[in-house]
Amino acid sequence: MKVMKDETVCEVNLVDKENVDYVKGKLSAQTKALKVAEFFKTLSDPARMRIIEALSIRKLCVCDLAHLLGLSQSATSHHLRTLRDKGVVKYEKTGKIVYYRLDDEHVKGAFSAVLDHVLHQEVDRAP
Repeated sequence: MKVMKDETVCEVNLVDKENVDYVKGKLSAQTKALKVAEFFKTLSDPARMRIIEALSIRKLCVCDLAHLLGLSQSATSHHLRTLRDKGVVKYEKTGKIVYYRLDDEHVKGAFSAVLDHVLHQEVDRAP
């Protein structure tokens, strides 16, 4: 039986202590890593990603978002509540209408960076 080598694994067990120490000094604390992972987990739903994309263009109310995305108002409200609880979106009430917008430019920047990455990958993988 022939054993296949995994090209993605080092063939020697050698630790570059200088590199490891350097990165260790720059690496985020475990608590910060957990918060970042929780942020990405919040974004892991396609409907929430579309809500974020829509809100990166313009503030919208629940009715507008539901109609735009083809979701029920109840489902849209549920997604917005999740996004609001995680600090991704904010709301403002104008009369009887509640408008949602992204919490800040960091959220818009994170979404833009990921979207650019996905588009870049699609171009690289095109035949």
